[in-house]
Amino acid sequence: MSAMSDSLDELDTPGSLGEKAAIFHEGKGNVRTLSGGDHALIALHSPYQLPSAVHNRTATAAAALCRGNRKCRQGEEMQMNMVQNPFPDLFPSECLLPWTKNSATQPAEESSMNFQARRVTLPAITPLCLQKRVIKVYSEDNSSRAVEVPSDITARDICQLFILKNHCIDDHSWTLIEHLAHLGIERIIEDHESVLEVQSNWGMDSDSRLYFRKNYAKYEFFKKPLDFFPESMVSISSEANGLMNHSQLIQTFLNSSTCPEIHGFLYSKEQGRKSWKKFYFVLRRSGLYFSNKGTSKEPRHLQFVAEFCDSDVYTLLSARKTHGAPTDYGFCIKPSKSSSARDLKLLCADVEQTRTCWITAMRFFKFGMQLYQNFIQPHQKQKSSPMRSISENSLVAMDFSGQRSRVIDNPSEALSVAVEEGLSWRRKSCHRLSHGSCSPSQSSLSNIAIHMAQPWFHSKLSRDEAHKLITQHGLIDGVFLLRDSQSNPKTFVLSLCHAQRIRHFQIVPVEDDGELFYSLDDGNTRFSDLLQLVEFYQLNRGVLPCKLKHHCARTTL
Repeated sequence: MSAMSDSLDELDTPGSLGEKAAIFHEGKGNVRTLSGGDHALIALHSPYQLPSAVHNRTATAAAALCRGNRKCRQGEEMQMNMVQNPFPDLFPSECLLPWTKNSATQPAEESSMNFQARRVTLPAITPLCLQKRVIKVYSEDNSSRAVEVPSDITARDICQLFILKNHCIDDHSWTLIEHLAHLGIERIIEDHESVLEVQSNWGMDSDSRLYFRKNYAKYEFFKKPLDFFPESMVSISSEANGLMNHSQLIQTFLNSSTCPEIHGFLYSKEQGRKSWKKFYFVLRRSGLYFSNKGTSKEPRHLQFVAEFCDSDVYTLLSARKTHGAPTDYGFCIKPSKSSSARDLKLLCADVEQTRTCWITAMRFFKFGMQLYQNFIQPHQKQKSSPMRSISENSLVAMDFSGQRSRVIDNPSEALSVAVEEGLSWRRKSCHRLSHGSCSPSQSSLSNIAIHMAQPWFHSKLSRDEAHKLITQHGLIDGVFLLRDSQSNPKTFVLSLCHAQRIRHFQIVPVEDDGELFYSLDDGNTRFSDLLQLVEFYQLNRGVLPCKLKHHCARTTL
């Protein structure tokens, strides 16, 4: 044991560092021959010996062996560093092993920094709900705007975004429309639907767009269900109560335990054929069926057509022209994951009311209670919003004609003063144009400027275009617009929707004592301009079938 200690002490002396290295390297594999002569031994000699290099001779044999092994490894690393580069003109490759990257021209500190820089840092994974997408939305005048939105944005969120951007009045009628031009169809995107999920079903080369427009009929069936569901087309039965009251129609549609049913005749077109055939159709919660034997509803006579869990109902934009339908009241059922015309189930109704009933019922069967939640959600937010200040709600009519102002308490007097002020404002504008007396031609020029500034006036709009624009805004009572007459120059036409039909009324100019007036009833009720005419029929039905309620306006994005 003492002999071993003496030999270890002898190896541990600072002066015998070269001899120790030679002994270890001869036993490890003759590294001397790889390094080219005595260069390996020269690299092992340190020019300076630090005081800490003098080791304690009383260390145990195990500690000496560990130090010897560690010094052996250090010697090997230093010898490997001294291996000459056979290609000095080339930089060290990044693909070399870590212990061969250090060279004589690269200090140890720089090598350590480069190694740290080469560490791969994985990017943080962004949740899908926070990822951004860019979508493009169009308006009726074909203006468009691209916006960046999160991937989970809904149709209601898109509408609210454009309402704020365009400073529109939020009357809960703004709607996002899915328009598939290559198929000639479109539909309402429900407020809760994901917009990006809808776009994911579009074909790569298809001409598909999103439109931002008003649709007053989107939730009108909650307010007036009898206008949308004729009694002749609806049958509601319950095991407990038998036939139910028709006034409970909406509750029945929302209640999954009841079985409402829509039935009636529709035209249907089979794929690959040009002719349309008339069948008796039945709509239930399980899907759409047609009877192959008259009006029989027996299960053996009902043929399955489509279900709505994976399908949507669309309106045909030009049923006669594109598909050769017998009427213009066409609609279709399209699978959600398909963008081919071959997968469309083409249907056609005799009148608009029948088509509206079928489309509304299909929306009910597909979305159920979610539709009602979409309808009441904006109203709940409106109730929870803070009330206007007292000063805004307490506006009163004032008379400033005398030396002192006074409050007008009589409503009739307040109305007459307002009318008089309006007439005086128009007379002043007319006098500014004429610098004297107001002729009928000058009055008409001033009135044209007033009409053009109104959102309900569409100057060069044809009869068919007016019909299309009103249909897009929803076929409910009171939707209207004013336009130039195409048949009678210098006259105007009022286009109005009533009972889901669009009617057109001629506005006749009447001249009396050198002044020009406008009338809808052959001069019995006269108005100095179209603005007064519209304001009057918004308050009074007069000769019209209903009051003017909702005007058609084109919004520019």
